[in-house]
Amino acid sequence: MHDHAHDVSGVRGQANHRLLAISLSLTAVVMLVQIVGAVMTGSLALLADAAHMFADASALVIALIASVVAARPANERNTYGYQRAEVFGALINAVLLIVLCVWIAVEAVQRLLHPSDVEVAGGLMIVVATVGLIANAISMWLLSAAQRTSINVRGAYLEVLGDLIGSAVVVVAAIVIAVTGWMPADALASLLIAVMIVPRAITLLREVFAVLGERVPEGTDVATIREHILAADGVADVHDIHVWQLTRGAPVFTAHVVVAPDVLTGGSSVRLLSQLQSCLADHFDVEHSTFQFEPAGHREPEAH
Repeated sequence: MHDHAHDVSGVRGQANHRLLAISLSLTAVVMLVQIVGAVMTGSLALLADAAHMFADASALVIALIASVVAARPANERNTYGYQRAEVFGALINAVLLIVLCVWIAVEAVQRLLHPSDVEVAGGLMIVVATVGLIANAISMWLLSAAQRTSINVRGAYLEVLGDLIGSAVVVVAAIVIAVTGWMPADALASLLIAVMIVPRAITLLREVFAVLGERVPEGTDVATIREHILAADGVADVHDIHVWQLTRGAPVFTAHVVVAPDVLTGGSSVRLLSQLQSCLADHFDVEHSTFQFEPAGHREPEAH
């Protein structure tokens, strides 16, 4: 819970939706270049990478829309605001990645089982793949700071990372083809791209399910929080502790706190509340915390 984003100035310090828009522009341009390159070279790896870029462009559009929606203020019907839009955007991103990996794998296996007579132009393939490699490196650099605090930007970041690795693999395959003339390197590169992307997509999917399932955020120790609360003056006990997160980096905390009689009658409840909220914010990065003070012997009404 102490994964703070560093203060970043310049282009990387812009709002998330602007960073996503820049990455989207780069991805769209490289996608067009790779489609043309795949047609001119006959490379399945370039075509697979172009399809990956197309899926990423679609995912970045979803992520961009989600980041804009998430910035809308809370209202009476959406009291927590729209931050969960980022989670749904990340969910769509993960599903797109998995579907794409299956398609790439099927196409690569078919090429290996039924070799094509089409010759792959290794030299031009190197040039096109290198362009993609440079563009993806720039996109990763742009998103590297913002992805620490936004699950939505992290989804886009992981996809760009997959693109970067994919472009590097295509460059290697192109060099092999240009030097040795071994054409199966193209199909093998396509298959390797799919294999490398799947774990990252699954990791993102697990994080999305953790948020939607309202699990305790990773790195948050409920027992340690309980100890901090019990150490405050005037606190006798604490129960019904709940910790979840609206999206990555936005944890929410609630608890029922049994307090000494003088806290409620002596006017020190305001001081204790401020102390507990400051403790959660300073030690556990929980900015939104709610405490219900109860006298000893208080019983919750039975559910009807």
